[in-house]
Amino acid sequence: MPIERRPLREQIREELLSRIDRGDFAAGTDINEVALATELGVSRTPLREALITLAGEGVLESNQGKGFRFAPVSRKEFRELCEIVAALESLALERSDPAYLREIAPKLLTLARDFPDSVAEQQVIERHDDEWHDLLLSGCRNERLLDLITSVKAGMRRYAHLLAGDETPLEREQAEHCRVAELLMAGDLPQAAEALRVNWVNGMERMMSRIPAS
Repeated sequence: MPIERRPLREQIREELLSRIDRGDFAAGTDINEVALATELGVSRTPLREALITLAGEGVLESNQGKGFRFAPVSRKEFRELCEIVAALESLALERSDPAYLREIAPKLLTLARDFPDSVAEQQVIERHDDEWHDLLLSGCRNERLLDLITSVKAGMRRYAHLLAGDETPLEREQAEHCRVAELLMAGDLPQAAEALRVNWVNGMERMMSRIPAS
């Protein structure tokens, strides 16, 4: 089995995103790079590289040459991010091989039906959702499009913990994922792409009430 050796900056980025998922960092909080590097057991160089990457993805903000802070949440930004991801994921699905999509559709349906319930840890729920979306788009061969989706979705990570413990959105998410899978099984790719777009739009609307007004 090949051993994957990833740059330290990527590992730091993923660790920070995981902490954001858990709600460990308050939006708008300044980052003490010295303290964070010590806590993570790394030097400031790879840490700063990771912070620059996260700033480029919209997760952090550069504080006028004085360092970084965790970007504040806003309804306007979340709406814009969801609209972008909805369009990009639908496009990626449309650019996938229909025969391959019909092949993986039963697994997508099984994953959707096995969606964790509301008592599961938020990270478990997010991993399951990521697994479903990753499989859904695994037939797209446009690497630049997939990289763009990954980058935009990184900027959404700090919003995910706001849904923790809310059962209704999870039930609707499950039903909408099942709908996409069923349409793919039927060979209706255009309607599946539209159902995926609707899934993102509905998810956006469900989240908006939980984001503090600016």
